[in-house]
Amino acid sequence: METKTHWENVYETKDSTEVSWFQEHPEVSLQFIEPSNVDKSGQIIDIGGGASTLADNLLARNYHNITVLDISSVALQLARERIGSQSEVINWLVADITQVQLPHNFYDVWHDRAVFHFLTNAADRQQYVKTVMSSVKTGGHVVIATFAIDGPSRCSGLEIVRYNSDSLHNEFGNNFDLVHTTNESHKTPFGIEQKFIYCYFRKC
Repeated sequence: METKTHWENVYETKDSTEVSWFQEHPEVSLQFIEPSNVDKSGQIIDIGGGASTLADNLLARNYHNITVLDISSVALQLARERIGSQSEVINWLVADITQVQLPHNFYDVWHDRAVFHFLTNAADRQQYVKTVMSSVKTGGHVVIATFAIDGPSRCSGLEIVRYNSDSLHNEFGNNFDLVHTTNESHKTPFGIEQKFIYCYFRKC
């Protein structure tokens, strides 16, 4: 099944609070973004944000230049409806991160929870990193969360790639300094524990 069709089907057939990656409050992500001291007017992009609540939480903290990118238009529409009138200040972008052209040297914060680990093809991962290099400002903040080595080997019926801090840093290379890493035991809405690793990079 084509990637876009797969994700549209997920959000058409499941409530956004019932998908395994749902978090009411993305605390770990916020613990990386807020201490970065990015200005409230800084440009933040959430890759694969879909129906995630990160945008809601950023708005509540007075960040106001937020882009949410997802391959699923259905997921983005669900988020817009949930947020309501405030959704008008968010830039909603329907795109495949391995194909999209993003503005050059533009973003202060790049956040991705659980997209990168779906890139099982090395060429797709290389294109992803190339896009980060192009679109994130020098000194910008890059937060990547994937399944950890002891996490699941599949998600939503798809194969994934599991990482530790060294292997994830190797994918991004020497143009990114690994500043901090942490682990998360995420409990899905149906009570299953999933192990994640978060890596916080600074673009050199």
